[in-house]
Amino acid sequence: MSERATREETVDVVWSGNWVAERLGVALEGDGELQELLGLALRRNPKRAHLLVSNVLGKHVPQRPSVVHGAGFELGERVRALLGAQEARRAVVLGYAETATGLGHAVADGLRDAPYLHSTRRPVAGVEQAGGFEEAHSHATSHLLLPEDRDLLASGGTGADASVLVLVDDEFSTGNTVLNTIRALHALHPRERYVIVALVDMRSAGDRDRLAVFAAEIGARVDLVTRSTGTVALPDGVLERGQALVAAQEAEQAEQAKQAGRAEGSAGAVEDADSAPVTRVDLDWPAGVPDGGRHGFTPAHRAALEAALPAMADRIAAELGDAAGPAPRHVLVLGFEELMYAPLRLGTALEAALGADAEVRYSTTTRSPVLAVDDPGYAIRTRLVFPAHDDPADGPGDRYAYNVAGAGFDAVVAVVDSTADTPELHAPDGLLARLAEYTGHVLLVVLPSYVPATAAPTGVPGTPTPAPERQEPAVLPEPLRGPDFSSYAPEDVGWLLQDLSDTELEAPTEEREEAIQSGGAHYAESLPVEYQPSAEYQALFTAALETSAARIARAVGTVTETVLAERGPRPVLVSLARAGTPVGVLMRRWAQHRHGLDLPHYAISIVRGRGIDATALRWLAAHHDPADVVFVDGWTGKGAITRELAAAITEFEASGGPAGFDPEISVLADPGGCVRTYGTREDFLIPSACLNSTVSGLISRTVLRADLVGPDDFHGGKFYRELADSDVSGLFLDTIAARFDEVAGQVEAEAKELLAADRAPTWEGWAAVERISEEYGIHDVNLVKPGVGETTRVLLRRVPWKILAKRGAGADLEHIRLLAEQRGVPVEEVDDLPYSCVGLIHPRFTRGATGADGKAVQGA
Repeated sequence: MSERATREETVDVVWSGNWVAERLGVALEGDGELQELLGLALRRNPKRAHLLVSNVLGKHVPQRPSVVHGAGFELGERVRALLGAQEARRAVVLGYAETATGLGHAVADGLRDAPYLHSTRRPVAGVEQAGGFEEAHSHATSHLLLPEDRDLLASGGTGADASVLVLVDDEFSTGNTVLNTIRALHALHPRERYVIVALVDMRSAGDRDRLAVFAAEIGARVDLVTRSTGTVALPDGVLERGQALVAAQEAEQAEQAKQAGRAEGSAGAVEDADSAPVTRVDLDWPAGVPDGGRHGFTPAHRAALEAALPAMADRIAAELGDAAGPAPRHVLVLGFEELMYAPLRLGTALEAALGADAEVRYSTTTRSPVLAVDDPGYAIRTRLVFPAHDDPADGPGDRYAYNVAGAGFDAVVAVVDSTADTPELHAPDGLLARLAEYTGHVLLVVLPSYVPATAAPTGVPGTPTPAPERQEPAVLPEPLRGPDFSSYAPEDVGWLLQDLSDTELEAPTEEREEAIQSGGAHYAESLPVEYQPSAEYQALFTAALETSAARIARAVGTVTETVLAERGPRPVLVSLARAGTPVGVLMRRWAQHRHGLDLPHYAISIVRGRGIDATALRWLAAHHDPADVVFVDGWTGKGAITRELAAAITEFEASGGPAGFDPEISVLADPGGCVRTYGTREDFLIPSACLNSTVSGLISRTVLRADLVGPDDFHGGKFYRELADSDVSGLFLDTIAARFDEVAGQVEAEAKELLAADRAPTWEGWAAVERISEEYGIHDVNLVKPGVGETTRVLLRRVPWKILAKRGAGADLEHIRLLAEQRGVPVEEVDDLPYSCVGLIHPRFTRGATGADGKAVQGA
């Protein structure tokens, strides 16, 4: 959300700190936004009388959820910019209970890949404490750190070197709490850098100097990122005067309530309050996703929650619409103490679901007692008091909801965790009953309290009991989609990959080849430098696309019709990234154009010698019937990937993975005779083979490296946003799709003929590759790359030795001849070749096999 929109939401005619400022002489001094962000209130606290009340935190003041989340997210983006993308990937975010649990989580969102943990005041049986600290000025001082993963604070759970620690609080006042935390954690897990994040920096000049001294003392860099800066001017004796003022106000309010014969905070209650319904809403919260960051919240959890939010918001919206009377236009989503983030994100999703039809606000209940004064110049206008309902460790006591009574909400969505869904919540003086006095409809959402695997069961109804051990990861990540990842439209393909765009993976071609052939590295552990075509080569691509568009459209139609006939009615297309992805998109478009089908399409990684991405297969099995999955690739060469996929599926099922996947691959072109389902068996130029990422949605070849891809992660890939000006992915798709109607008649005839034919694989190509490998003294079939597509890859990504071209091959090889000339690679005309051409990778390669200009040295 823009700064202007935020200011429009928070500005008021009367500053909500005037009442305190006029009576106690307290003043805020700082930048122009400070009074828009903060108001003032008073509390009965022997350590600090005043309370800075944030208008964008969502704790005491109901605010638009998008404003609250946006405030933290923007701070997270600033931290990411400060650290740099690479260092940000190694950061861990720690938020402070209870006020900053949601803010810290939103900051972690802004960092994108950071795991999150917040401190807590709720002990959990069986979960070992990883640390703790005191917050001197707080109403409840003790903070516990209870991460499920003991390595989270040390390394973000990655097992790598100590990461940057980002500490998030709503305000940085004296700095004592944050510095105490850093000192305690630094003794356990020393690191070189810390970043402190707060909405406002309200330190005095003396406290500012302490930060630099402290950083030098521990030998670490400590940065500070805040939205606004200022100070609180406190006159002498303000604490005693504040306490006296609070006592006088409370006595006056108690007398007024007694005379009116009502409970505290009951002014403004709606008529017929007892009849206000309370409706329980089952959200179908995603399995394995924690309800917050008390025990840690990973990027995989974040992805799963993001995917589930729209459907959960729709369930809430549907219940709001079913309420008696007119549809509610003013809705409050009310969180519960430390449970801030999940209600906040439900609120942002509900904002989107209801649109302009309703105003959605968000705030949470709290443990902190604050004086309420119904005056426009005071930040806390009303308060509801109700008993604690989560059996707190420090015993029973009052809890509070501020600025809810009398605010005119048509409906309140109360969100609690299952630990807090107790008889006290539903009691006559409990939170639900108090809310029902002030609104026409109360919805109750109960989220399952996340229980770490090591925790003992709590015995609270609704609290899940953990299994003795976890056979599968708790949460599978969600697919990446454009425009955030790839230049394809989001509906074209979901990438079952993790985003490694900020990781340096490219290596010079010669270095990669030497490492691969020496056995020092696998080809999937690095990426070649993206080939940037010359103007002449780009012109060849454009000409080839125009010339071959109808032929490709015909092959797309033929293979799609074959798949629909044999694997219909609604197959799930799963392309092998990256060459298969443009073909999968085109097949999806054909099915939509010719049959009105909206087929799911995903891209998955498979790596020769390493197998298929098992995590991606688990994701597919969790969301679709494995029997409906159709694997798609661009073309076959000698059939290595065909064999790799069959072996990988067998291994996946043998290891306990879901059964039912058909390992057969459907391809556009099958010159090697390796598969049953194809568009053609001709070896012709498919223009998407001419280029790399710029014709494949700007996505790299996939990456599989142990330090980047864990056992439960998707394989990796990069999005080359910087190549957007050279991107022809859309041009390739649109040019071919434009010929669909033109070839429809031919497709119908060819598909009918193929369905009746014997399409058993002949493996003709594999036999040819073995023969060539021996004839040319290579003795390694992996260095023989048959077909136009594979030969193009050799010239673009590997160190080529020579090219074998079928005698008489024409326009399909023009780009091959140009690339070979540019790299100094000889082209040898041969007979009896089942392919148009074959690329031979330089055998026994060392960097001496190329000259200083990168061209092949013959005879090396």
